[in-house]
Amino acid sequence: MSQQSTTSPLPPAVDRLWERRAELSPDDAEARAVVVTAVDLLDTGKARVAEVVGDQVVVDERAKRAILLSFRVLGMIRSQVGDFQHHDRHPLKTTFDGVRVVPGAIARWGSYAAPGVVLMPSFVNIGAYVDSGTMVDTWATVGSCAQIGREVHLSGGVGIGGVLEPPGAVPVVIEDEALIGSRAMIVEGARVGRGAVVGAGTILSASMPVVDVQTGEELGRGRIPDWCVAVGGTRPKEFPGGTFGMPCVLVIKRLEPGRRHDKAALNEVLREHGVNT
Repeated sequence: MSQQSTTSPLPPAVDRLWERRAELSPDDAEARAVVVTAVDLLDTGKARVAEVVGDQVVVDERAKRAILLSFRVLGMIRSQVGDFQHHDRHPLKTTFDGVRVVPGAIARWGSYAAPGVVLMPSFVNIGAYVDSGTMVDTWATVGSCAQIGREVHLSGGVGIGGVLEPPGAVPVVIEDEALIGSRAMIVEGARVGRGAVVGAGTILSASMPVVDVQTGEELGRGRIPDWCVAVGGTRPKEFPGGTFGMPCVLVIKRLEPGRRHDKAALNEVLREHGVNT
């Protein structure tokens, strides 16, 4: 479930600019100042696009508007880091207090990484929020506005999808203490619950059914429950041309809530089903 925030730390002027966005350009210095101030708040973690409140994902639509407006009011600029040159409307992020940034990691201005985050050679897009103690492993991607919780491990090559439009679209949310296996893809505003383990190569979209293998019950779509082990799978569906396997996500084990992941034990569970992290 999701809802739109009724309050925002960003200035109301963002909404007024949004109403006349078609008129805006990089020549509008006043509009640019408002938008830069708003995105700076995202960059420092004083504002965020979305967060989990109770059991709902609450979206700050004003924050998404500020990001979209930045593409209208910022001109193309050239920047350089060592021998590497960049040509973009957005500079690279420069605020990394308490964050370990390994050479090759790229984070755009307007994304936030909390103290204790480790960024291996990876990419973090504008509007993303990565909370403390999380590792973004090699070649992982955190898409625009994605919300990553505390003590999460995004394994090598993981793809966390981004979302800005349409209005009201909910970003991907990975909750605290989740482990996302190598090359898994979490997209289209899907959500991974607290402490969940997602097997390597699993694909989860907002419309993907999540099924409990012990009962055959469909637990919902686009959301992996808290404290479970989930892997990619298929289930049969009849079509005029025959029976075919349609993709789904299978919950193969329930974990003890609050207990730290035992990597060796998890690997054993996944190996039983032909999957590794």
